[in-house]
Amino acid sequence: MNPQGKRSGHRRAGGRTAGKKSLDSPNLRQRLVIENVRPDVDGGRFLSKGVVGETISVEADIYSHGHDELAADLLYRHESESEWHRAPMQLVVMDEDRWRCEFNPDERGIYLFTIEAWIDPYARWRRDFAVKAAVGEASDLDLQVGAHLLNQVAERASGPGRRALADAAERLPLDSADATNIALDQGLAREARDWKDPLLVARYERELSVLVEGKKAAFSAWYEMFPRSASPDPGRPGTFRDVEARLDYVAGMGFDVLYLPPIHPIGVAYRKGPNSSLNASAGDPGCPWAIGSKVGGHKSINPDLGTMADFRRLVNAAKRRGLNIALDIAFQCSPDHPYVTEHPEWFRKRPDGSIQYAENPPKKYQDVHPFDFETEARESLWEELKSIFLFWIEEGVSFFRVDNPHTKPFAFWEWCIAEIRKVDPDVVLLAEAFTRKPVMYRLSKVGFTQSYTNFAWTRDKPTLTEYFTELSTSPVMDFFRPNAWPTTPDILTEQMRRGERATFVSRLVLAATLSASYGIYGPGYELIEHAALDPDSEEFLNSEKFEIRHWNLDDPRSLRGEIAAINRARHENVALQSSRGLRFLDIDNDQIIAYSKTSPDKGNVIVCVVNLDPKRVQEGTVRLPITDWGLSKGAKFRVYDLLNDAAYQWQGQSNFVRLDPKVTTAHIFKVDLAEVVRRSASG
Repeated sequence: MNPQGKRSGHRRAGGRTAGKKSLDSPNLRQRLVIENVRPDVDGGRFLSKGVVGETISVEADIYSHGHDELAADLLYRHESESEWHRAPMQLVVMDEDRWRCEFNPDERGIYLFTIEAWIDPYARWRRDFAVKAAVGEASDLDLQVGAHLLNQVAERASGPGRRALADAAERLPLDSADATNIALDQGLAREARDWKDPLLVARYERELSVLVEGKKAAFSAWYEMFPRSASPDPGRPGTFRDVEARLDYVAGMGFDVLYLPPIHPIGVAYRKGPNSSLNASAGDPGCPWAIGSKVGGHKSINPDLGTMADFRRLVNAAKRRGLNIALDIAFQCSPDHPYVTEHPEWFRKRPDGSIQYAENPPKKYQDVHPFDFETEARESLWEELKSIFLFWIEEGVSFFRVDNPHTKPFAFWEWCIAEIRKVDPDVVLLAEAFTRKPVMYRLSKVGFTQSYTNFAWTRDKPTLTEYFTELSTSPVMDFFRPNAWPTTPDILTEQMRRGERATFVSRLVLAATLSASYGIYGPGYELIEHAALDPDSEEFLNSEKFEIRHWNLDDPRSLRGEIAAINRARHENVALQSSRGLRFLDIDNDQIIAYSKTSPDKGNVIVCVVNLDPKRVQEGTVRLPITDWGLSKGAKFRVYDLLNDAAYQWQGQSNFVRLDPKVTTAHIFKVDLAEVVRRSASG
């Protein structure tokens, strides 16, 4: 074949022949670029997350070639609305062409948003004319150009706006004495802005979505307890009635959610004994996560705890005290679960035909059978698992802690959570996923409301700073809501095994202030429970997972007072109710970590200073961004320690702190901005 002939038949990608006709493409006429929009989770594949009443900030890079004057609007609407709301965007970083606008969602549901930008020829003329007028170089020709542009805008306008624009266009070149006033009239500029040239308008290529939920989706303090250990009598197992009697204790510490490990019947086959031994005696209660017996399964109550009527009474009693009961959802079965005999097709078989039990080598869980989510009977399995959530929602439960979701398919969770939200849009799902960050993040993207974090193992100042900076900034903060726990029934880190009171207090303060949601495993935490199964184990000795414990809530070592003070500070200060607004502060001591939390309106500022050394006094000078709070560099102001009601007089950007772990291992300071304002007004 003739090579030249082959080239002459060449066609460009997309099937269009090169030539004049391709220049008619609207894309080639488009002068504006809108990109790097946030919040945007994976190109709009997933929803970003927001809270009713909390500002949603939208940003984008918007630019054009040359020196055009640009304008942009944020378009947003609730999914139930057909018309867009508009709000003007502002150029916030000029050298980077970064624009921003905020809107405040006032109801739950999905909000859609996009961006419209356009070139404003009159605004450019007005900008250039102001420069010329300032140096006396504005000419009659400049005024004629401005009048021409105003006439073009007037032709697109209607109503009073059209008359105002046309009148200004007529007067501009005739009244040179008043020309500058006309040209720089802000109202006229705003009117011209509203009647844009359609050929100079660009719309962002996608409509993005944000899921707006209730406040507790992003802000809550969780308290975990085993109902069977709630009895005040050492010789008697606890019941739901005993949990009900303890509600005032939990609510009195300021918690929002009372989380109960599985409350279902416990299997007998391969039941574990104390400290996970394989030789259980007749009186051993077994592990609550070995769900199911001849009494029932995931939709049944362990009869040792009470009846369904007792549980409903507990749920209602908790709500009267401002507490939500959270249940554990663990999709696994004991060998005795009715599912095992009724639906053997839902489980993975070994070559000998027996059902595969759970393993996490070297650990073996012979008392637990995991589901096979890839089974050929997948449809019936998935529907049944969804119905477990719906069953407990019908019983008044909207908060769930989901066990090991990272061992189940992402596709299942995306489908299941979407189905659940159709029934209960306010459902809160906490993912217990201690695993790799990409996996944790994916679970949040597919629908989990909150997630456990790696906080328990994040100890020193550099790693705490790096980790929580990532969690509190975009893109992670757009979809991931952290819930920080210092310990859990499965996690007793080396740091906590030392049993130092100062460590328990400092980790509590860090969890409760770095993250808007946090939790503790009690009553062990407030009683500084730290005995480990062995020196190198993260398992508790005599763990409640395998036996019933009795706790002395009146133990004088209890951190009950400190916990109540911390939760009171959280409820009374908006800055602590969001994981956003976090800023780490410079301090000249690596054993002290300092950071501020600021409310969106900057009206509430909290400064936290924590001693990371549980044994020694640490001091340092913390540098504060007081000019960002609206204060002058030398301003005098008071800070109030919300942990002990102490007040301190501070001045300027640098202030001294001293933390003795035997006395005070942390400060949660509220900055009194109102006092500065009063003093300034009177001075």
